[in-house]
Amino acid sequence: MDIVVLAGGLSTERDVSFKTGSMVAQALKENGHRVIMLDVFMGYLDEETNLGDVFANADQISVKVGNITAEAPDLEKVKASRKDQSDCFFGPNVLQICRKADIVFMALHGENGENGKVQATFDLFGIKYTGSDYLSSAIAMNKDLAKKVFATEGVPSPKGVALSRKNRQDDPDLLGVSLPCVVKPCAGGSSIGVTIANTKEEFKAALDDAFHWEDEIVIEEYIKGREFSVGVLEGKALPVIEIAPITGFYDYKNKYKAGSAVETCPADLPEETAKQMQAYAEAVAKAIGLDTYSRSDFLLQEDGSMYCLEANTLPGMTPTSLLPQEAAVVGMNFNQLCDHLIQISLKKYA
Repeated sequence: MDIVVLAGGLSTERDVSFKTGSMVAQALKENGHRVIMLDVFMGYLDEETNLGDVFANADQISVKVGNITAEAPDLEKVKASRKDQSDCFFGPNVLQICRKADIVFMALHGENGENGKVQATFDLFGIKYTGSDYLSSAIAMNKDLAKKVFATEGVPSPKGVALSRKNRQDDPDLLGVSLPCVVKPCAGGSSIGVTIANTKEEFKAALDDAFHWEDEIVIEEYIKGREFSVGVLEGKALPVIEIAPITGFYDYKNKYKAGSAVETCPADLPEETAKQMQAYAEAVAKAIGLDTYSRSDFLLQEDGSMYCLEANTLPGMTPTSLLPQEAAVVGMNFNQLCDHLIQISLKKYA
């Protein structure tokens, strides 16, 4: 097949997306496909290139990427570096090239990639893509809305409140929030802008940080517990994986710096606890409509209480990412998983 792997964009997870995209593109090429990796924002601007059989020049057109840095990308610098300086989110020739593909593998993470806007655009242009549709993506991306959907299926999640920039309140007591608490952007990913606040001074600083990234944030009760994740393929849960950061919590640095966390799959859990967590992950996918693949994150307290933190519609896809590690336990290697995600996504268009 002719496949576009779409990455980059203007999300705080731009660099993470490139890592996913480069690994997926390599796997799909090894599987015999013709693959172009595109930066959805930068696009491809070369007047001498003939887009007639664009996949014949796949290697020339594909974007080249480096390693993930310890800090989130400077998006203003990214915007300033775009050649055509257009106000259109889609870079030059992106939609034209995507329309020539048999399917687009969505390697985007964060804003626009996971909030349904790109998916909605592709639906209107008749472009096939991997993963969930625009509505399911939008619901899952909004942490406040997703928690409300979790509740309809009896899936427990941390108690919390949503707060907008225009209604900002720096006193947690007036919000009915007890300390310590967790402050996070409402639609962010990779734990960027997430802070555990123990004092009122830390709470104000946490608001400053979260509002730096978004106009809407979520404030949740702090739950001390072990961290887990459960991937779901076509409604069926994969084995549970445990993530144990060496220091602190599973923040941006611990997620993408080698050796910062110990990941164990299958997780060391009583069978009934693992089955309950898998059942919750399946319920989340069903409730939101994540009918191809997804990954839900959980916290487990010592008393056995578990809480779903969020659902990811486009989980990280490198051989060491959580979803591929879970798939490997059931006998599906990374290259096989990449092709499998394409095949189950194509069923939407059958």
